[in-house]
Amino acid sequence: MMTAARQDGLVYCTSQGRFCGDCGKPKAKCICKQKKSSVPKGDGVVRIMRETKGRKGKGVTLINGIPLAGDELKKLATELKQKCGSGGTLKDGVIEIQGDHRDKLLEVLQSKGWTVKKAGG
Repeated sequence: MMTAARQDGLVYCTSQGRFCGDCGKPKAKCICKQKKSSVPKGDGVVRIMRETKGRKGKGVTLINGIPLAGDELKKLATELKQKCGSGGTLKDGVIEIQGDHRDKLLEVLQSKGWTVKKAGG
């Protein structure tokens, strides 16, 4: 969506202050953060699965359906990686952890009070 503020490259105005680069509204009235920080909708079940597709046979553990967003999800991903002692990443609300750690992650996520299922084969 291109707004007038976005088209002319306006990022600061002395009367209103800074503008958001995405929506073109003043930072105080920016709606972009509200969209990004929304919790993903789902059925309330956290799913843990193992996948090797597109990774040259290397397995990763995928965790999706976690009812968190933004910084909270990043903190959880970091905590889970530390518990497993391996690397990983966060892509589009899905936590990827290198290796097969489904059993360990199942216990950790259940202790946080979520309904957790192993999915896939």
